[in-house]
Amino acid sequence: MRRGNVRAAILALLVERPMHGYEMMQELEARTEGVWRPSAGSIYPTLQMLEDEGLVKSEEIGDRRRYSLTDAGRDEAERRQGPPPWEESASAGEFPGGQLREAGFQVAAAVMQAAATGTDEQVAKVRDILADTRRQIYSVLGEESEG
Repeated sequence: MRRGNVRAAILALLVERPMHGYEMMQELEARTEGVWRPSAGSIYPTLQMLEDEGLVKSEEIGDRRRYSLTDAGRDEAERRQGPPPWEESASAGEFPGGQLREAGFQVAAAVMQAAATGTDEQVAKVRDILADTRRQIYSVLGEESEG
Protein backbone atom coordinates (compact mmCIF):
# COMPACT_ATOMS: atom_id res chain seq x y z
CA MET A 1 0.00 0.00 0.00
CA ARG A 2 1.32 3.43 -0.88
CA ARG A 3 2.31 5.85 1.87
CA GLY A 4 -0.45 8.29 0.85
CA ASN A 5 -2.98 5.56 1.45
CA VAL A 6 -1.58 4.92 4.93
CA ARG A 7 -2.02 8.61 5.68
CA ALA A 8 -5.58 8.66 4.33
CA ALA A 9 -6.45 5.44 6.16
CA ILE A 10 -5.21 6.79 9.50
CA LEU A 11 -7.21 9.99 9.08
CA ALA A 12 -10.32 8.01 8.09
CA LEU A 13 -10.00 5.67 11.08
CA LEU A 14 -9.53 8.55 13.50
CA VAL A 15 -12.70 10.22 12.21
CA GLU A 16 -14.52 7.26 13.79
CA ARG A 17 -12.77 7.35 17.18
CA PRO A 18 -9.38 7.81 18.88
CA MET A 19 -7.09 4.78 18.56
CA HIS A 20 -3.57 3.65 19.36
CA GLY A 21 -1.22 2.60 16.56
CA TYR A 22 -1.48 -1.15 17.03
CA GLU A 23 -5.26 -0.87 17.08
CA MET A 24 -5.10 0.90 13.70
CA MET A 25 -2.99 -1.92 12.26
CA GLN A 26 -5.52 -4.48 13.51
CA GLU A 27 -8.49 -2.47 12.18
CA LEU A 28 -6.98 -2.14 8.71
CA GLU A 29 -6.13 -5.83 8.56
CA ALA A 30 -9.64 -6.78 9.69
CA ARG A 31 -11.38 -4.39 7.31
CA THR A 32 -9.44 -5.76 4.34
CA GLU A 33 -9.81 -9.39 5.43
CA GLY A 34 -6.04 -9.68 5.72
CA VAL A 35 -5.22 -8.26 2.28
CA TRP A 36 -3.59 -5.18 3.79
CA ARG A 37 -1.46 -5.75 6.89
CA PRO A 38 0.22 -2.43 7.60
CA SER A 39 3.40 -2.67 9.63
CA ALA A 40 4.52 -0.58 12.57
CA GLY A 41 7.18 0.77 10.20
CA SER A 42 4.48 2.39 8.07
CA ILE A 43 1.92 3.36 10.74
CA TYR A 44 4.09 5.01 13.39
CA PRO A 45 6.19 7.24 11.12
CA THR A 46 2.98 8.38 9.41
CA LEU A 47 1.40 9.14 12.79
CA GLN A 48 4.47 11.17 13.74
CA MET A 49 4.28 13.09 10.46
CA LEU A 50 0.56 13.78 10.98
CA GLU A 51 1.29 14.97 14.51
CA ASP A 52 4.08 17.24 13.23
CA GLU A 53 1.61 18.69 10.71
CA GLY A 54 -0.91 19.38 13.48
CA LEU A 55 -3.49 16.96 12.08
CA VAL A 56 -3.42 14.50 14.98
CA LYS A 57 -2.63 14.78 18.65
CA SER A 58 -1.60 12.04 21.04
CA GLU A 59 -1.91 11.36 24.73
CA GLU A 60 -0.45 8.71 26.98
CA ILE A 61 -3.10 6.46 28.44
CA GLY A 62 -1.57 3.78 30.62
CA ASP A 63 1.25 2.23 28.63
CA ARG A 64 -0.15 3.26 25.24
CA ARG A 65 -0.23 6.40 23.16
CA ARG A 66 -3.72 7.14 21.84
CA TYR A 67 -4.15 9.33 18.77
CA SER A 68 -7.09 11.54 17.84
CA LEU A 69 -7.79 14.12 15.17
CA THR A 70 -7.36 17.83 15.69
CA ASP A 71 -9.86 20.19 14.06
CA ALA A 72 -7.40 20.60 11.18
CA GLY A 73 -7.13 16.82 10.89
CA ARG A 74 -10.90 16.44 10.78
CA ASP A 75 -11.04 19.06 8.00
CA GLU A 76 -8.30 17.21 6.09
CA ALA A 77 -10.14 13.88 6.42
CA GLU A 78 -13.41 15.40 5.22
CA ARG A 79 -11.73 16.78 2.06
CA ARG A 80 -10.83 13.28 0.85
CA GLN A 81 -12.95 12.05 -2.06
CA GLY A 82 -14.00 8.46 -2.70
CA PRO A 83 -14.14 5.34 -0.57
CA PRO A 84 -11.82 4.81 2.39
CA PRO A 85 -8.44 3.30 1.46
CA TRP A 86 -9.28 -0.04 3.10
CA GLU A 87 -12.21 -0.48 0.71
CA GLU A 88 -9.87 0.15 -2.23
CA SER A 89 -7.43 -2.36 -0.75
CA ALA A 90 -10.14 -4.91 0.06
CA SER A 91 -11.07 -5.10 -3.61
CA ALA A 92 -7.51 -6.32 -4.24
CA GLY A 93 -8.64 -9.60 -2.66
CA GLU A 94 -10.77 -10.11 -5.77
CA PHE A 95 -7.63 -10.23 -7.91
CA PRO A 96 -5.36 -13.28 -8.16
CA GLY A 97 -2.49 -11.59 -6.28
CA GLY A 98 -4.67 -11.03 -3.21
CA GLN A 99 -5.92 -14.60 -3.38
CA LEU A 100 -2.37 -15.93 -3.66
CA ARG A 101 -1.31 -14.05 -0.55
CA GLU A 102 -4.10 -15.61 1.51
CA ALA A 103 -3.35 -19.07 0.10
CA GLY A 104 0.32 -18.58 1.02
CA PHE A 105 -0.60 -17.70 4.60
CA GLN A 106 -2.74 -20.82 4.83
CA VAL A 107 0.11 -22.99 3.54
CA ALA A 108 2.51 -21.36 5.99
CA ALA A 109 0.14 -22.14 8.87
CA ALA A 110 -0.04 -25.79 7.80
CA VAL A 111 3.77 -25.97 7.53
CA MET A 112 4.16 -24.52 11.01
CA GLN A 113 1.69 -27.09 12.34
CA ALA A 114 3.68 -29.88 10.70
CA ALA A 115 6.92 -28.51 12.15
CA ALA A 116 5.41 -28.30 15.63
CA THR A 117 3.55 -31.61 15.77
CA GLY A 118 4.71 -33.83 12.88
CA THR A 119 6.86 -36.91 13.15
CA ASP A 120 10.27 -36.91 11.49
CA GLU A 121 8.75 -38.79 8.54
CA GLN A 122 5.87 -36.30 8.19
CA VAL A 123 8.23 -33.33 8.36
CA ALA A 124 10.40 -34.86 5.63
CA LYS A 125 7.33 -35.41 3.40
CA VAL A 126 6.19 -31.81 3.93
CA ARG A 127 9.69 -30.56 3.08
CA ASP A 128 9.61 -32.58 -0.17
CA ILE A 129 6.15 -31.23 -1.02
CA LEU A 130 7.38 -27.67 -0.48
CA ALA A 131 10.46 -28.20 -2.65
CA ASP A 132 8.29 -29.64 -5.43
CA THR A 133 5.76 -26.84 -5.07
CA ARG A 134 8.49 -24.21 -5.38
CA ARG A 135 9.77 -25.87 -8.57
CA GLN A 136 6.24 -26.01 -10.00
CA ILE A 137 5.61 -22.32 -9.27
CA TYR A 138 8.82 -21.31 -11.04
CA SER A 139 7.86 -23.56 -13.94
CA VAL A 140 4.50 -21.78 -14.24
CA LEU A 141 6.22 -18.39 -14.14
CA GLY A 142 8.56 -19.51 -16.93
CA GLU A 143 5.70 -20.43 -19.25
CA GLU A 144 4.75 -18.20 -22.16
CA SER A 145 1.60 -16.28 -21.29
CA GLU A 146 -1.32 -16.47 -23.69
CA GLY A 147 -2.60 -13.24 -25.09
